[in-house]
Amino acid sequence: MERPTVVSGGTTTIPIASVANGLPGRYATALYDFAAERWLLDDVLDHAASLRRLIAESAELRSVLTNRTLDIAVSTRAVDAVLAAQGFGWVIRNFVGVVARNRRLSRLGEILDAVAAIAAARRGEAVAEIVSAQPLTDLQRIQIQARLAEAGYSKVNIQERVDAALLGGLVVRVGARLYDTSLNSRLTRLHHAMKGAA
Repeated sequence: MERPTVVSGGTTTIPIASVANGLPGRYATALYDFAAERWLLDDVLDHAASLRRLIAESAELRSVLTNRTLDIAVSTRAVDAVLAAQGFGWVIRNFVGVVARNRRLSRLGEILDAVAAIAAARRGEAVAEIVSAQPLTDLQRIQIQARLAEAGYSKVNIQERVDAALLGGLVVRVGARLYDTSLNSRLTRLHHAMKGAA
């Protein structure tokens, strides 16, 4: 199994499984193949990426997706109402309905990441997972693309995720490389350095 190279100065190595494996990969492959067979792939990939961004930007939507106390019928109707209001197509809406009925809404973000990873792999692109404490702005996305291009990743598919636990900064994973500039990691390294000096 590949292990990431940690470029932030830390020494911890964590195995990174391919995002297209396991349960998310099975759902993602089914959606990708369904869309490809019906010549709907471009629209479905656009809608899948838009839905992933919506999940990253909306704390309310994430709350509905992860709330296991909600009745399946209630959560399914709520999510479908959001998707309809946002103009998502029938393929994505039906797909999310299947995910909801199978009690997998909490994994929808991972599934959409896997869809993007499969599409990127078939186009010969690298996948960059960007985890930030707050949703990225358009300017930050442009700057990240430029930095990735400088690092040799000109064909890259960016997947975004929000994790407030980072406190600030970014964690960027491209293949087996991990670039960690998060405030949380910096504080952890400082804490270990101070313990070592004591």
